[in-house]
Amino acid sequence: MFERNKDKGKASERPAPAPAPAPAAATPEVAPPPSPSQYQQLSTPRNAAVIGPSIKIKGEVSGDEDLVIRGTVEGSIDLAAHEVTVGESGKVKADIKGRTVIVNGEVTGDITGGEKVIIAKTGHVRGNIIAPRMTLEDGAVFKGSIDMDPGEKNAAKPAPAPAAKPAAAPTSSAPGLDLKSG
Repeated sequence: MFERNKDKGKASERPAPAPAPAPAAATPEVAPPPSPSQYQQLSTPRNAAVIGPSIKIKGEVSGDEDLVIRGTVEGSIDLAAHEVTVGESGKVKADIKGRTVIVNGEVTGDITGGEKVIIAKTGHVRGNIIAPRMTLEDGAVFKGSIDMDPGEKNAAKPAPAPAAKPAAAPTSSAPGLDLKSG
């Protein structure tokens, strides 16, 4: 009889270790969900005004905060010191000026980004882009030109003056000097 009780004791001890690994497996599942601040970042950017999907604006949009466009805008958007995001449902027929411009929807018009312009894989842009940095994700649709050196216009103005001096030097010095060799 004592042996039967020992077997029962061993049987009751075996299930006890089995639940111990189960809580250990549950602990990693609790860690991966994002924190509430990450959810907020995914839903809306910091202090951004939102033009909802049912809103249509014709005219000039300007302001001093970031802007998310999920509706339709026609005209011009001038938020040169802020971020402009065109959501997947956004349709813009306007020139856009922003510090950072992110396109997930459709834009017809020129885009000027003070820092960068990003066309996401769901983005469609028909127009010219001027920005020092440009990202065109795989799958994005773009038709237009890209100018990644907006400072080039300023550098071009002083450049003709120094170019005129070397042109005058060969005429006053040795004839037959090859201009290509320097």
